[in-house]
Amino acid sequence: MARVFRPVVRPAVEEDGHRPPPVSEAFLRSMAAYRHRQLAADLAAHRRYRHDPLTVAVTGASGLVGTGLTALLTTGGHQVVRLVRRPAETPGERTWRPEAPAADLLTGVDAVVHLAGAPVAGRFDERHRRAVRDSRIAPTRALADLAARTADGPKVFVSASAAGYYGPDRGDELLTEESERGHGFLADVVTGWEAATEPASAAGLRVVRVRTGLVLSPRGGLLRLQYPLFAAGLGGPLGTGRQWMPWIGLDDLADVYLRALTDSVLSGPINAVSPEPVRTNEYTRTLGTVLNRPTLPEVPSAGPRLLLGEDGARELVFAGQRVAPRRLTAAGHEFRHPRLADALAHLLGAAGALIGSAAGDPA
Repeated sequence: MARVFRPVVRPAVEEDGHRPPPVSEAFLRSMAAYRHRQLAADLAAHRRYRHDPLTVAVTGASGLVGTGLTALLTTGGHQVVRLVRRPAETPGERTWRPEAPAADLLTGVDAVVHLAGAPVAGRFDERHRRAVRDSRIAPTRALADLAARTADGPKVFVSASAAGYYGPDRGDELLTEESERGHGFLADVVTGWEAATEPASAAGLRVVRVRTGLVLSPRGGLLRLQYPLFAAGLGGPLGTGRQWMPWIGLDDLADVYLRALTDSVLSGPINAVSPEPVRTNEYTRTLGTVLNRPTLPEVPSAGPRLLLGEDGARELVFAGQRVAPRRLTAAGHEFRHPRLADALAHLLGAAGALIGSAAGDPA
C-alpha cells in the first residue's frame, strides 16, 4: 500500500560497537522502484473505485490483511476506525468486545470490514478447532446484528471468508461462487461464518463475503514462512505437487475489499483469488525462478503431518482447490498481478530482500 517514505537514519556505530552493514545502491534502487510501482498501482485503484470518503470500521486492522487494507483506504481519503479488543488509545480506535459489542460501537460508521479471527494454521486438536470456530461465528453474528440495529450506522457489511468453503480436495473441478460447499472442518466453519452475517442482510445492508485464497506477502503467511527455505535452495512441493493453489497477492486482496466497499453491485460471496490458479509444483518452480534458486523435486510430507496432525495437514498443506473469481471477472475487475511470476517478482523485489537478508541476497 502507498505510504509516506521516511528514510531510515542508521547510526555510524551500533550500541555493541559494531558498524552496521552498508546498504547497497542496488537495494536502494530496488526499493525506490518498488515504492513507485506500489504508489502508481494504489492511485490507479482509487481512480477505478472512486467514491465519496467513507468512514470504515475495521476489525483485525493490525493483521496482515488489515494493515494493507487500512493503508490503502487512508491513502484514498477514507477514514478508518480500528475496532480493538483493548482499551482505545486514539481517536481512530474504538473498544470492541466480540461477544457483546457496545450499543454505540458502529454509530456514525458508513461500512464495516470484519477481518478478525484466530489463526487457522496450527495442530487441529479440539482446542485449536474451538478457537478457530468460536473466534469467527459468534463474533460475526454479534457484529452483524449490531450493524442491523444501528440506525445511523453502516449500510455495507464486508466480512472475510475463505476458500476453505469448498473443502480440501475437489480435484480439477472448477469452483465458482455457485459451486456447492465441500466437506471437512474448515468447510463447516466457513459455512457457519458466512451464515452469521445474515442479520445484516435481513436488515437490508449490502453484505459481501470475501472468500479468500492463500494470501501472498513477504510480511506474513505462507510466503514469509517459505522464503528462508527457498532462498537457501531447499524449497520444494509438498504432497503430489498436483494440488491446485488458489492464491492472491496482498495488494490485489486489498483492492477486492476496496471494491466490495465502494461497488454497490457486489453482494453475497465473491472469490478473492487470482484468475490464474496454479498447481503446487508450478508455484514451487516459479518461486525458485524468481529467487534464482534451485528447488527440490519433492519435500517429505511427514513433517506437516507431525506438526499439524492428519486433519490439519489434509486441510491446510495438502488441500487442492481450483477456485475461479467468476463474479469479479464478470464485473470487469482488474487484478494488479494476475500472473504468479509477476506477483512474486513484485512482492519480493524489495520487501523480500529485507526478510531474506540472513539467508543470502537473492540474485
